[in-house]
Amino acid sequence: MKRKNAEPIGKILQRFLRQESLESPLNEQRLISAWPEVLGPAMAAYTSELYIKNQILYVHLTSAALRQELMMGRDLLVRSLNKKVGATVITNIIFR
Repeated sequence: MKRKNAEPIGKILQRFLRQESLESPLNEQRLISAWPEVLGPAMAAYTSELYIKNQILYVHLTSAALRQELMMGRDLLVRSLNKKVGATVITNIIFR
């Protein structure tokens, strides 16, 4: 017997996450997890204490030279991270 109102499980889970306000924290965690992959393992080794507050990603850097380089490519980095997650999670990055 075939059901007429069957939905894919992905849509059901997405709707549940939105209803329970869990979609945004999940996307934030995905973005932080994607940081080493987008940046590369060598440069990610110089970063720590990543967190998101009010759609701004805060990153602590141990290299001043890397800070300058990342500040010049900040917009591209924001776009790459959001694309990796598949949603607009952050609008800016602040390097400390």
